[in-house]
Amino acid sequence: MGDLFSQEVLQETWDIVVNDMPLALWETFYVTVLATLFAVVIGLPLGVLLVVGEKDGILPLPKPLMGFLNVLINVLRSVPFLILMILVFPLTRLIVGTIVGTTASVVPLVIAAFPFVARLVESSLREVNPNIIEAAQSMGASPFQIIAKVMIPESVPSLISNVTIAVTTVLGYTAMSGIIGGGGLGKIAINYGYYRYKYLVMLIAVVILVLLVQIFQSVGTRLAKSTDKRLKIKQ
Repeated sequence: MGDLFSQEVLQETWDIVVNDMPLALWETFYVTVLATLFAVVIGLPLGVLLVVGEKDGILPLPKPLMGFLNVLINVLRSVPFLILMILVFPLTRLIVGTIVGTTASVVPLVIAAFPFVARLVESSLREVNPNIIEAAQSMGASPFQIIAKVMIPESVPSLISNVTIAVTTVLGYTAMSGIIGGGGLGKIAINYGYYRYKYLVMLIAVVILVLLVQIFQSVGTRLAKSTDKRLKIKQ
């Protein structure tokens, strides 16, 4: 313990924090936001289809198609992220041109996150009061109008809360992507903490990750509350 906080270790840790941590922090933020954005772009429509495409939904889809979507999402969600990163190496190389680096880590992150987002979106949409949907149908609204003007707007607070969960999940995945040279705080923690036994550097990286989770969670919670009509009515 004395060696951990010796003058030499503290000075070395400070140099790493000053020289390497700012870029690593930016890489983690950049990858987390970008991967979550792409995951939402893919996962939101899938989540909508899982709800509206059911037999009793507003836009029933062929049963084989619904079965395929459910199986695809369940399979991707069940594969551990570290294994998934390796499995998608060919796709990552095809899209990015390399399997190493910060940008390359976005591909497996998106593939790991979009099934999770799809299930979260599905959960949010199922919370919408069915009476509101029936009222829209009775007024002659088309399925697309019901989705765009009723289901999604009514579930915005829940969607924001669930996207916040997705962001913090992706943030955790970015730390693991450091094993394959994904960059960011995960790479700092692994390279210095695991390979070089500089545990103080690893501890600082972990603390920063925890702070990022708290920041994302706080922002998401505030946005969800600000868009919740029920809270405004109570006030």
